[in-house]
Amino acid sequence: MSWMKKMALGLALGASLTTPAWALDQIVQKRTFRLPVYTTVGGQTVKEMKVGFETYGTLNDSRDNAILITHFYSGTSHAAGKYAESDAAPGYWDTIIGPGKPLDTDKYFIIASDTPLNLNTKDPHVVTTGPASINPDTGKPWGMDFPVLSIGDFVRVQKSLVDSFGIPKLRAVAGASMGSMQALEWSAAYPEMVDKVVAVIPPGLEFDAYQIGVLSLWAAPIKLDPRWQGGAYAEDKPPVDGLALALANVTLDALHNGWANAKFGRAMAEPGKDPAQSLDNDYAVASGLAKMGSARAAKADARHFVYLARANQQFTIADRLDRLRARYLLMPASSDLLFPPALSHAAAATLKQKGRDVQVVEIPGTGGHLDGVTRMAEVAEPLRSFLAQ
Repeated sequence: MSWMKKMALGLALGASLTTPAWALDQIVQKRTFRLPVYTTVGGQTVKEMKVGFETYGTLNDSRDNAILITHFYSGTSHAAGKYAESDAAPGYWDTIIGPGKPLDTDKYFIIASDTPLNLNTKDPHVVTTGPASINPDTGKPWGMDFPVLSIGDFVRVQKSLVDSFGIPKLRAVAGASMGSMQALEWSAAYPEMVDKVVAVIPPGLEFDAYQIGVLSLWAAPIKLDPRWQGGAYAEDKPPVDGLALALANVTLDALHNGWANAKFGRAMAEPGKDPAQSLDNDYAVASGLAKMGSARAAKADARHFVYLARANQQFTIADRLDRLRARYLLMPASSDLLFPPALSHAAAATLKQKGRDVQVVEIPGTGGHLDGVTRMAEVAEPLRSFLAQ
């Protein structure tokens, strides 16, 4: 699987509520969920709120075998399978979703949902509503008039999606990074609906000051790009340089020095052009990150990036711990520099003090935060065991 594939890695439904039993050769279909009107946590109104979703497996007659998958910051609802046999790689958690896998589609009905504000607005398989979407009242993109959303808003939209299936309770909500925040938020917002939470590479129970600062620095290159214009840029002149640099920063922060040293070492970007001889020369790691950032920016939207950063910064369930009823599996990555394992262990201690059933299982590896996406097969058995409890 290529590096970029790993990284990129009335309610109306356009299809029936169940799908054929999952098979490895089944082609996944993206469907669209619509809310004619959505009222945000902050009390503002969004008309035509849309998110894409995928399903794997079959919803049983009692509708009690559903698991919801929520995605990471730069991710999408494409958690498993392929859209076409020619796709270079399957969805990002394909190693743990499918027949006989921990998220066993012979047993469970898996729903994977896009979020509002999804970063990848130029990906034809992404359905999302945000600043790049058309405001039905004006016929023009929302731009900076779009309301500020929170992780809580993402979960409220997902709640409507789940309700549309007639599902009274979820077996589990599972997600990585920003997906873990949504899973934790689900357990605080709708404790009666969530049996288990699988929080992979989580930030703890809230975004702390350090994490808020990191995301402010992620967004800073976009805001400093001359084309940003306070977010009021022309659609044909987006701040692509700032967005590319922002995504290069995300890429590096999601990794580890073990990855960087193994992939690039101290090599020059171009043979014979020693960085010690000229500031115009560069190291391979800097050149590589720039290329990765540019490639990712081609599918992304600058305003969505900034709005997503603010949604993440608002995350906390620390003020609602007495509401929690679920059982928790926290799965930090051992080499994670962005959300180190200590955050999960501290969160587990707090949850145990509240009488909650909590397990912590660390994901091995030297890939940093990204190991929570690419190395899940290595923790398949504890995941399987937790879901079977």
